[in-house]
Amino acid sequence: MRLKFLPSFVKRKGRITNRQSQGLKNKDNFLILNIDDIKLLNKKYSSCHLEIGFGNAENLCSQAKSNPDILYVGCEVYQSGIGSLLASIKEDKIKNIRIFDNDIRLLIDEKDDKVFDRVIIICPDPWPKDKHHKRRLINYDFLSMISKTMKEGSEIYISTDWENYACQIRELFLRANFFIEAKLHNKKTFSKFERRGKRDGRTIFEFRYLKN
Repeated sequence: MRLKFLPSFVKRKGRITNRQSQGLKNKDNFLILNIDDIKLLNKKYSSCHLEIGFGNAENLCSQAKSNPDILYVGCEVYQSGIGSLLASIKEDKIKNIRIFDNDIRLLIDEKDDKVFDRVIIICPDPWPKDKHHKRRLINYDFLSMISKTMKEGSEIYISTDWENYACQIRELFLRANFFIEAKLHNKKTFSKFERRGKRDGRTIFEFRYLKN
């Protein structure tokens, strides 16, 4: 079957721990399938934040526990990450997280409904080889697509520890006149991938823009 989008990830089977496996048994109870699911859930919350590629769910769970009035939609394709999130949801009795377990573009391409107040993308796969740069998630088409699901004045935050990806992202936002640059907040905590980048001597580049 021909894919609608060039994959920005490689689905690896990976190792699933017992904790993750137990968490995955409840996956169906937390899945959202489309934008309409989010619109329905949004009625119960003050706002809706989307995190794309939540990894081990460290940031997503921390934010959700601190802000129970906000609906958090986490997008992740790797079962290990989803299993970790679901285990944490059960252990910490988190009620305000839902999951989309496929390519995020399949969700945001379907409608122009404005449902998100904030979009977070922490260290997306850098695809470091030049020949693979076309697989990077952040490109002009993606920014245009995601902007159509964001409310006016909503925020998009992106970080990367790869300098040439940061240069590409900066240039893309200069072209995307549907976003305006905003001041960065003072960051106090870093994700697993950001900490790894810092340990390897790389700089964490951050971008914060508001929907115009």
